[in-house]
Amino acid sequence: MGNYRQLIESLKRDGYLKTPAIIDAFLKIRREDFLPEDLKTEAAFNRPVLIGGGQTNSQPLTVALMLELLQPQAGQKILDAGSGSGWTSALLAEIVGDRGKVFAVERIDKIKQFGERNIGKYGFIKEGRVIVLNKDSYLGLPEEAPFDRILGSAALPEIPQTWKQQLKIGSVIVAPVDDIIYKLTKTSENKFEEEKFPGFVFVPMIKGKN
Repeated sequence: MGNYRQLIESLKRDGYLKTPAIIDAFLKIRREDFLPEDLKTEAAFNRPVLIGGGQTNSQPLTVALMLELLQPQAGQKILDAGSGSGWTSALLAEIVGDRGKVFAVERIDKIKQFGERNIGKYGFIKEGRVIVLNKDSYLGLPEEAPFDRILGSAALPEIPQTWKQQLKIGSVIVAPVDDIIYKLTKTSENKFEEEKFPGFVFVPMIKGKN
């Protein structure tokens, strides 16, 4: 854990981690708990780790940047699309607290089960703070909309219209399109302010049924 703390300190020093609630979540939700058994020693390194099915546990720097752009708050309802190992879902759950809720959507059933087990280590599933679903992330979750925040963790050809429709006005989507992180702020029913942050690499989000 010492090396992981050093990684967090370096992310703070370099300006990627700034918000106290996000820093606190990084300290409490240990990355090693979201990695395959034989790769847990990779937790302290600032690089992605393969978790099977061509999917990865994302680079900590990237996760830190995306959460800082997203700015999740206590009590919010958040869609985590392409939840994978469950690390981002657990980080979000820690931040939103017991009055918030995170819907973790993962299309690959084997990865969904892996993520669910990992998130379960923190009691978030038992208390209903995180709900993990095996669904097509592109569709969002219309039955649970509107959301306060939407996080996409794998590369998209474009931000899905479904996500835009399922977001509250004044709220934020953070997701990669190809290798550019987009932050969309919904200013009215059909208008969005757009910011771009290039220079990242993501695995593609898988569309459609299993």
